[in-house]
Amino acid sequence: MARSLQASFQKSGGEFALAATLVPPDLAPAPHELGGVRLFTNVADLIAWRPSLVIECASHEAVRDFVPTLLRNGLHTIIVSVGSLGDKTLFQSLKAAATEGRSRLTAVSGAIGGLDVLRSARSAGLSSVAYTGMKPPNAWLGTPAADAMDLAALEEPTVIFKGNAEQAALLYPKNANVTAAVALAGNGFEATEVILIADPALTRNCHRVDAKGAFGSFSIELQNEPLPDNPKTSWLAALSIEEAIFRHFRSVDV
Repeated sequence: MARSLQASFQKSGGEFALAATLVPPDLAPAPHELGGVRLFTNVADLIAWRPSLVIECASHEAVRDFVPTLLRNGLHTIIVSVGSLGDKTLFQSLKAAATEGRSRLTAVSGAIGGLDVLRSARSAGLSSVAYTGMKPPNAWLGTPAADAMDLAALEEPTVIFKGNAEQAALLYPKNANVTAAVALAGNGFEATEVILIADPALTRNCHRVDAKGAFGSFSIELQNEPLPDNPKTSWLAALSIEEAIFRHFRSVDV
């Protein structure tokens, strides 16, 4: 996802640039892979360098291990691993760190839309919010679903998970971050219903949100192309990072 962001910046005319990356020493890329991007393997060195904005696009563990320190030291941070916020203790520590450092934490919308409607309707009361995620079987490789069944042998749509957003975000952190975005915009993690489906007929990642409340009701469905280098992630998720960056620096937000 970081490489996709870098390539997009290079194509868009240079208004923004991916200037540095923070990677653990054992995962650090070779110098020829960095393309002029500065490499940090220690968060203290990155903080001392004072980037304009930090974007996390690594993992739940990265949010837990690095983002509180970044916020506490006054660095505005955008997180992609929104599912990490299903950990209530971590969420509270992030809010406290942002307050202490007078910094801002932003969670991207990811592969889903309609979150503005959910946020607007929430104040009047939401009676139900449900998210359904449907992806090709290979997009669920490396998840609990792959341990429970032979994904390659599926011949029809198969429910691989049914529960709430808190459970989904923890069990499927690389695939179901969108559930966390829906939960944060609407009824919270425990009250957001989630169904995840592996469908061999699909070539795209599909997402649907159904909500009811005092405002009325709405359903929104998206059919997203996967990110070329990572079929577990929708291309729209990568694009949502760019939009979050633009909104962060924009003087007029419309």
